[in-house]
Amino acid sequence: MSKPLVALVGRPNVGKSTLFNKICRKRIAIIEDTPGVTRDRIFQDAEWLDHQFTLIDTGGIEPDSDDEILVQMREQANLAIEAADVIVFLTDAKSGLVAADYEVADMLRNSSKPVIVAVNKVESRNDNDQVYDFYQLGFSEVVSISAEQSLGIGDLLDEIISHFDKVNEPDQESIFIAIAGKPNVGKSSLSNYILGQNRSIVSNIPGTTRDAIDTPFVRDGKHYVITDTAGMRKRGRIERDSIERYSVVRSLAAIRRSDVVLLLLDATEEVSEQDLKIASFIQEEGKPCILVINKWDAVEKDTYTIEEYKEKIGRELSFISYAPQIYISAKTGQRVHKLFELIDMCLENTTRRISTGLLNDCIRDAVISVETPTRMGRKLKIYYSTQVAVKPPTFVIFVNDVEILNDSFSRYIKNYIRRTFDFTGTPINVYFRNRNESKENK
Repeated sequence: MSKPLVALVGRPNVGKSTLFNKICRKRIAIIEDTPGVTRDRIFQDAEWLDHQFTLIDTGGIEPDSDDEILVQMREQANLAIEAADVIVFLTDAKSGLVAADYEVADMLRNSSKPVIVAVNKVESRNDNDQVYDFYQLGFSEVVSISAEQSLGIGDLLDEIISHFDKVNEPDQESIFIAIAGKPNVGKSSLSNYILGQNRSIVSNIPGTTRDAIDTPFVRDGKHYVITDTAGMRKRGRIERDSIERYSVVRSLAAIRRSDVVLLLLDATEEVSEQDLKIASFIQEEGKPCILVINKWDAVEKDTYTIEEYKEKIGRELSFISYAPQIYISAKTGQRVHKLFELIDMCLENTTRRISTGLLNDCIRDAVISVETPTRMGRKLKIYYSTQVAVKPPTFVIFVNDVEILNDSFSRYIKNYIRRTFDFTGTPINVYFRNRNESKENK
């Protein structure tokens, strides 16, 4: 299941960045007592009571301002609201209710998302008396906090995670496909070719697609939703305050809710640092992935060209070596139809279940020819293993002492499972646990 997105919104200078840092337990957002300091949306993974989610910090909303920067901040916040599963509407007990709070509340009511009003800067009895005024905003959940003094944050987090079970999952009858990659690699061209219509604007200007665009379609009786995501560029190359900067989270959200990700690479360019970062994010989210090398028609070829490319990309993206490669031209449609064979294969493999008997036979075979690690005279003993999840396939191996384990042996076991069973296209997780650990601690 993908991590829910939680957006912090509100007018400027109510303490959003301070609360963001407290929840994430890191000093990530810049804090300064000046309205409008946070001009870009920042997102960070967080956890509360074993519930993982992604927190989005946004710039302050000034509903009626014509100032260019504030207008863009408002648009940025709107994008966060649209992408979020739960919204925390931060207000200020010190300044009390103001007109801008009512206007922000109207924006949030139109979103139809769960909204929790967090009244910040409640640090005295007098401040606490002001909290009841904020029920006038029309939301039933109002929590008093002090982000600066870390008061009431646990209560707020309890309210946030209470909504996670209510978050709508994508329609399981449809297969969600996200097309990801850096700008100008041909994502919109590929989407348009698959759909047979110009659903997305195609341009050779990097960053044309600013939003993640969902389009449902049917192919061979199967229902799909394809998402053409905004190109994700290096932070340093994104103009400050541009809307493009604010659309990255929508691309990440699209990847998170996808069933399969098509990572587009440009055959005419070297694999870049940004390609590596996007691939890393796909892997971290446990998503099946296909490496789609586009613009293959623009490459001068000889007998060995494709094998050289495969070897090179396999070497540079070795951490997702399980992802199959396909060489296409989105412009001409060359080999695009073969993508769906790979998509079906990835979906089959990411939902593959291995019986406990077969898995334990595999692990026994793996340790026959390789010495298990030792530490301080103690040898690692493997007792049994089992598969505990799919999407991605996840295995737990019970041993006598995980402290004896080393990275080399862990990789060996993981690779042996891959070689024994077909997990092409999908990451797998392998965890080692002490035999006496309870199921609750798996």
